[in-house]
Amino acid sequence: MSISGQLRGIRGVEEVSIVMGSEANREILKSIGLLTPEGEKARTGDMIIAVRAESAGVLEAVLKKAEELLTKRALEIGQRESKIPRSYEQALRMMPDANLVLISTPGQYAGREAAAALQSGRSVMIFSDNVPVDEEIRLKKIAEEKGLLVMGPDCGTAIIGGVALGFGNALRRGPFGIVGAAGTGIQEVSSLLHRKGYGISHAIGTGSRDLSEAVGGITMLQGIMALEADPLTEIIILISKPPAHAIALKILDTIKQLKKKYVVNFLKGNPLDAKKRGIPFAGGLEEAAEVAIALYEKRAYTPAAFSEDEEFIRKKAKKEAKKIRRGSFLRGLFSGGTLADEAMVILSEEIGEIYSNIPLKPRLKLKSSWVSEMHTIVDLGEDEFTRGRPHPMIDFSLRCDRLVKEARDKDCGVILLDVVLGYGAHPDPAGELVPAINKAREIAVGEGRYIAFVASITGTEEDPQKLSRQKEALEEAGVNVLPSNAQAARFSALLLKNS
Repeated sequence: MSISGQLRGIRGVEEVSIVMGSEANREILKSIGLLTPEGEKARTGDMIIAVRAESAGVLEAVLKKAEELLTKRALEIGQRESKIPRSYEQALRMMPDANLVLISTPGQYAGREAAAALQSGRSVMIFSDNVPVDEEIRLKKIAEEKGLLVMGPDCGTAIIGGVALGFGNALRRGPFGIVGAAGTGIQEVSSLLHRKGYGISHAIGTGSRDLSEAVGGITMLQGIMALEADPLTEIIILISKPPAHAIALKILDTIKQLKKKYVVNFLKGNPLDAKKRGIPFAGGLEEAAEVAIALYEKRAYTPAAFSEDEEFIRKKAKKEAKKIRRGSFLRGLFSGGTLADEAMVILSEEIGEIYSNIPLKPRLKLKSSWVSEMHTIVDLGEDEFTRGRPHPMIDFSLRCDRLVKEARDKDCGVILLDVVLGYGAHPDPAGELVPAINKAREIAVGEGRYIAFVASITGTEEDPQKLSRQKEALEEAGVNVLPSNAQAARFSALLLKNS
């Protein structure tokens, strides 16, 4: 991905993408008009260098530079891999006292490695996706019998003993514990708590399917009991994308009997289920953080649409909305699935139905994940986009290509983005997004249209990318940056309602 980024900087290059020749990657290239007949013949073990350039001379320069950069990278990897263990057994000899194994291999191999770790008496975090659900259930039942923990598969985030695993942010330690079936959900809530001056004891990721009927919430229940026993944890926040109703009730009935204080944020969950059991329920991620803080400070929670001067925000939205063509549509391009879910919940109440590859209602599923329909929000972190390529928090090429593609649609009036910082994420998200935003704006202006860009940033000032630096770069590019994902969604709704 970094090589693709360097090649895009060559004068005369319109588009460039270097990917392995997997079926998913070929589909991506096809969707952005970069798949040639030669590329169609590629297979998983082949590399595709796809370029659209102004001239044959530019194309030749790109290919020469690509060969130079790829050769250099291969040499660097060869030198680095001599210091990296080649198997679980080698790693164990290097760190015999380790009690947690983080697995990030292609999905078809992850279960085998996880089983070996469990049999050796170690808990597991499976970062890998594309692991069959029956394999997940088998592993979690083994762990349960052995008194161990399986976080995942598809567990993007965990914070154990103050150490961030996978995608995580630089956070202080404190009284709030989190168990989440949502990686970016954990990041959003924990970052908001940090920015309010608080901290996290532990954040246990469960994997996105844990609260399904099939899996039954095994890891969430184990995580709850672990935090119940942790002396640093005072308030526990539970986060999930829309869970199976029966499993949500199972979780609520369990925590009703426990000693510590809880805040529940189950997207699209029924607040009455929690209220009947005397458990605080939050309708969104920002609200979960605010309710938890109010509970800790022993005060009432007062909801607010915007954390800053609400009158100022509404005036700003009204002014921006006048530039947008009436009847325009919103296009949300997300790297975080839970952030996408939260945005869809808010926006569907404000502006109507939202189409998606992860829709709130089955009938709103996109016919093709590569083609938007009316108001659309796409989760680019779904398996269909990540097979054979890095996650969109790491590699921005797919999102930048899609952003420019959306700008070519005359009906597009608002583009909504999440920007996720922290360990494991791209070192400079704004640096990747701003050129694509500028190009998209040029396309719209050239056709006499205006596109409003809206973003939220999940992260902290202490993150390697530095929150203030990312915010400044995006705002200099004309992006409306809001303090949370929820507020960005509400601001986007105001733009469309006032256009």
